[in-house]
Formats: sequence, structure tokens, C-alpha cells
Amino acid sequence: MSAQGGLFVSFEGIDGSGKSTQARLLADALRAEGHDVVLTREPGGSPGAEEIRALVLQGDPERWSAETELLLFNAARRDHLERTIRPALEAGRVVICDRFADSTRMYQGLSRGDLRSAADQLHALMIGVEPDLTLLIDMEPVAALARAKARAGSEERFEDFGVGLQERMRAGFLALAKEFASRFRVIDGNRDEVLVAGDVMAAIRGPLRTAS
Repeated sequence: MSAQGGLFVSFEGIDGSGKSTQARLLADALRAEGHDVVLTREPGGSPGAEEIRALVLQGDPERWSAETELLLFNAARRDHLERTIRPALEAGRVVICDRFADSTRMYQGLSRGDLRSAADQLHALMIGVEPDLTLLIDMEPVAALARAKARAGSEERFEDFGVGLQERMRAGFLALAKEFASRFRVIDGNRDEVLVAGDVMAAIRGPLRTAS
């Protein structure tokens, strides 16, 4: 997506992996260096998408089928793309997104149902954008889920599916990293966040130079 003029970076990982913390730390570090940064998230990142976020992340785990989730997430992503991501990139800004389409490929495409083909078709039809760089924060599922549950927030619908889903997600994300090796970088999240942040900064240096 860098042809738009900016740099689009996504963070992926299982729940509790620390990706949201690393996205925030990266945004802070780049701003300190003088970069114009937009830190956003999915689902969400625009008013309409935030409303959809509440629908899909709260409530009973069986509230929605995987097929319905797939449609809801793509609706949120389209609004997010139109209202937040694309305008920022066209203005030459660095967009850091906590989750993007790879999460849909995992949660709805593989881990919640055999919908990868449908997920890819919908993405091609309605989104048509991939990040310039995807940073996968890889972490052991049991520890990650314990961390996620300790947050004790209202957005726990996917955590409530249990460690089995997180194990499938981790395997799926690592497979995606091989499938899209040109844009993925896998970073060991089983360490102190300062060490993880150092690897994140090292991974973004090349894409930043290319974008500028």
C-alpha cells in the first residue's frame, strides 16, 4: 500500500500476545523521531467500525456464526479503510494498525470455520489492501490467554472460546507468516516488552527508509 505515499504497518498475534502494547510503543517511538503517525485498531478505527466492534467482541461466544462475523468484520474494515487508513496514507502518514485482515483470515477463515476462501474473496472484492509490513508478535498460548483474561474487560468474547482456539490461531498465524513472507516479520513475544520493542524498531527501519 506504500504506493499511496505513506507506510501501512499492522500488528498481529493471538489474544494477550502484547501486540497492542507494541503497537502503542512503536507509535510513541516514531512520533518522538518526528514521524506523523496514526495509531488505530480493528475492529474499529472509525465511528461506524467502533459500533460494529461492540457487536462482535462483547456477549456470548456463540452470539454470531463464523459466517456472520466474517461479514461484520469486513463491513467494519471497509469503513475503517475509507475514513481512516486511506486518507492517512494519501497524506503521507505512518499508519499503525492493531490487527487487520490477517486476523479475519485466522479467526473466521480457519479457526472458527473453514471460510478461508470466502475470507479471501471478500477481502479482494471489498478491501483490496495489504499492509506494507506485518509484525506478528508470537507468544505461547497458555501464557497469552492468562494475560488476556487478567485484563477483565468487557471485550472477552473470543477469549471465552478458550486455549484451544488460541493454539489454532497461533499455528495459523505462523502459517500465514510463511505464506506472506515478503511482508511478515515474526517477533518472539515471550520476553520483556522492552526487548520485543527493540526488535519491532529494527524490523521497521527498512520499510521506513523505503517509504521516505
